[in-house]
Amino acid sequence: MNYIELTVKVEPKEQGSDVLIAQLSELDFESFVENDEGFQAYIKEDLFDESKLNLSLSLYVDFFKISCTSKIIPQQNWNKEWESSFQPIEVDGKCYIRAPFHDPKDGFEFDVIIEPKMSFGTGHHNTTQLMISKLMKLDVKNKSLLDMGCGTGVLAIVASMMDADPITAIDIDDWSYENTVENLSRNNINNVLVHKGDAQILQKKVFHTILANINKNVLLADLPVYVQSLEKAGNLILSGFFETDITELKFKATELGLKFEDKAVSEQWTMLHFIKPA
Repeated sequence: MNYIELTVKVEPKEQGSDVLIAQLSELDFESFVENDEGFQAYIKEDLFDESKLNLSLSLYVDFFKISCTSKIIPQQNWNKEWESSFQPIEVDGKCYIRAPFHDPKDGFEFDVIIEPKMSFGTGHHNTTQLMISKLMKLDVKNKSLLDMGCGTGVLAIVASMMDADPITAIDIDDWSYENTVENLSRNNINNVLVHKGDAQILQKKVFHTILANINKNVLLADLPVYVQSLEKAGNLILSGFFETDITELKFKATELGLKFEDKAVSEQWTMLHFIKPA
């Protein structure tokens, strides 16, 4: 399957990129790479709707100077595009996320190798870093864990390196499923069961910790399933949404009986931590 690469230039860059990335994530864009002038956004070719894109961008022309161009990226050219833009990521001085063509770096507890195949979750996006940062603060040793919407599998990989067990990773996208399997192998991880599908797979399954880095609408729709699949005293960690969405997600989660525990914000992207009462 081909992808569309949308190159967006925006001024002012920092504020404009945050707002526009949040907006595009609602239009099925699934991966973003920031650069000096804005960012690149990637979407499956069959999901790209130029009229919806133009309408969304028009909402911000009074606030930002915006220009964008698009091109088709054939499936076989993705790795070349990726290799030209990827730089290693450091999270909290403990986790080093790199591509196979980068050398490891001393001083990090977790050395994670990621090569995406049209998959979200390289570590560059604020939400992925927020999730990893929170995960590294949890006690997951010998405890069951779900990486919902696994993308590249990076969260499942870090969890396995933290001795979580057993681990399940789920994604509805073919590329994400294949990419997670490949990245697990690259990191010599063998205790993660990978499924292709959605929240329906979770019926009669229970986890101590559930990680879900997905867009707001999916989170709201699937929260009842997550709550049902969460052990008592278990952790539900959510990200993939903007700071302005906190109230709506907190209300839904607490309405379902969860206890709000913590939040973190990075350039208006947000992580929420809930606990299921014992």
